[in-house]
Amino acid sequence: MGPGVVFRRASRPDWAQLQAIELASFNGDRLSPRSLRRWIDAPTGDFYVAVLAGQVVGYGLIIFRRGSRSGRLYSIALAPAGRGQGLGRGLLQVLQQCAKRRGCKDVRLEVAQSNAPAQALYQRCGYRLIGHRAGYYENGDDACLMCCSLGAPAPAVQIGY
Repeated sequence: MGPGVVFRRASRPDWAQLQAIELASFNGDRLSPRSLRRWIDAPTGDFYVAVLAGQVVGYGLIIFRRGSRSGRLYSIALAPAGRGQGLGRGLLQVLQQCAKRRGCKDVRLEVAQSNAPAQALYQRCGYRLIGHRAGYYENGDDACLMCCSLGAPAPAVQIGY
């Protein structure tokens, strides 16, 4: 990650940029504009953005269920201008820190079996394959279920508030 990257909580003024990132990142199974707005303020999730040169170029959302010691990485996406700069890894680290603060022991996620770049990122960040879900996605693609233990301290990432 280069200098000038800031990770901070998503806020309502980010909404239009979040929608644009969602549209540029996913062909299906998108978060609706209403869902994006709702997750910004939801107490059951932590929604962070990556800001580069004053522009929101990525986001990550992790959600939590009462009584569970696992966080669920719900979505992570980068605008084309934010790709290839380590921002996905940075967002992932921020969300893992959020999960640790909430007392989680691990983070779980689903990723399309056809999304090899995302799977590679998760594996480099300590996630391991724990299962599959056939036909999980809107387009019929299978999902790979992955998990990362939070037992070891996550690398520190500067978070702006």
